[in-house]
Amino acid sequence: MARRRHPGPNATSPWPFVGMGGLACAFFLYAASGLLAPWWVVVLLLVLWVSMLLLAIVWWSLHPRWLVGLTAFAIAFWFVTMVAGGVFLDWGA
Repeated sequence: MARRRHPGPNATSPWPFVGMGGLACAFFLYAASGLLAPWWVVVLLLVLWVSMLLLAIVWWSLHPRWLVGLTAFAIAFWFVTMVAGGVFLDWGA
């Protein structure tokens, strides 16, 4: 049975970089929501995105793999918000 080597203290994990890159991509979804939603929804979404960015900064060293899940949550939340807003609130009227 092969032994797994534990990375040394100077090893860099790619996961926080992947998560932050995904969060940066999610920012463009949140910022472009003004094409689909009223201004107050866009402001709320951007406040939520900034709070997720601050959480990602805190998790950078503590839980680097969780940043990928945070990115997935950010994109899924944006999608659900846009679909639910279109169905229930009829923003276009």
